[in-house]
Amino acid sequence: MTDPTQGDDNLPEPANLRFLRILVTVLTGTMIVGIIGIFVLLVMRLNAPASVPSFDVALPDGVAPHSTSITADRIFVVGTDGTLYVFSSDRVLTQTVPLD
Repeated sequence: MTDPTQGDDNLPEPANLRFLRILVTVLTGTMIVGIIGIFVLLVMRLNAPASVPSFDVALPDGVAPHSTSITADRIFVVGTDGTLYVFSSDRVLTQTVPLD
């Protein structure tokens, strides 16, 4: 008698099982390529130099910028002398505000 737990190795593979095996293989390859692509993009973006907006404004002599903020139509610079300098978008000093 033959053991029912041992199958016949010569039986052809069913078509739907073959389709599923191919589908899983293709999806695995697609996921691997996608993860490698995401990793490459992250490495490229994180290694890119940071883009710092340039602002060339004329502060009074002896005053260095302590902090800056740039909006769409204004540039705000806090000087080391404790004064807030407000510049227009065309780099013209419009207002000074003492902070002390």
